Amino acid sequence: MKDRRKFTYTNVHESFSDVALLMLATFIFLLVTILITSRVAEEDQLPKLKEKVAKLEQQLEMSGSDMDRLIGEMDEMAKMDSESQMKKVLKPAGLAEGEGRKDFEIFIEGLKKIPGKELHLVIDATGSMHGASHFLIPILRVIVTRSGKHLDAVTWFSDGIARTYTGSMGEMFDMLMQGAPFIGNNETIGDAFRRAAKNTRAPGAYLLIGDEPSDDQILYSQIESPVFTLPLGRSNPPTLAEYKTLSEKTGGMMLQMQFK
Repeated sequence: MKDRRKFTYTNVHESFSDVALLMLATFIFLLVTILITSRVAEEDQLPKLKEKVAKLEQQLEMSGSDMDRLIGEMDEMAKMDSESQMKKVLKPAGLAEGEGRKDFEIFIEGLKKIPGKELHLVIDATGSMHGASHFLIPILRVIVTRSGKHLDAVTWFSDGIARTYTGSMGEMFDMLMQGAPFIGNNETIGDAFRRAAKNTRAPGAYLLIGDEPSDDQILYSQIESPVFTLPLGRSNPPTLAEYKTLSEKTGGMMLQMQFK
């Protein structure tokens, strides 16, 4: 009996020892697996990080080039008279002369006739607008100045997101260029007007600038102010039709811009 008990006691210790070794081996295996997985993940992420850095450097270089171009244009315009300055600003949009200039002047006269003093810009900030974004600011300055109105707010929209800025004209345009993404594919115009109405008081008129028809529903009856629309390009009938309908149903006007 004693020998049997001794034999059993020894086997219990051996079993615990085997379990401990097994647990240790499992722990080492898991640790090595985690280290290998982390190393693989780092090696996988490194090319992506390098790619992101390269894109940021490219964007920074493009921004620097745009800044140099704008400074050069400002220096050149400083030497011109007011009419020459306006023609230079309007030329990229096809509004400097001929029928385009006539349409521009009619549009400005329409803005002058609205009873309110405030204008609220609503700007498409999706990816398709990226190329035109640098040309817009000078033209919008001319429109606001020539209309004799006060720029009260600026709202950009893209993919169901909208942001409204207030302040001086310069501050709002700076915030627009820094904050608007100019990426995305969904022109959520209806949502933009609903958000703009919540964020600020109703202006004398809205100015809508974009190049694609809305991807959501526009509730015309809920827009309290006239909408003056500025569609970019003449080769998109759905955009022209929607922008014309929006302006007519709200008591505004439409001016077509075609950047070259």
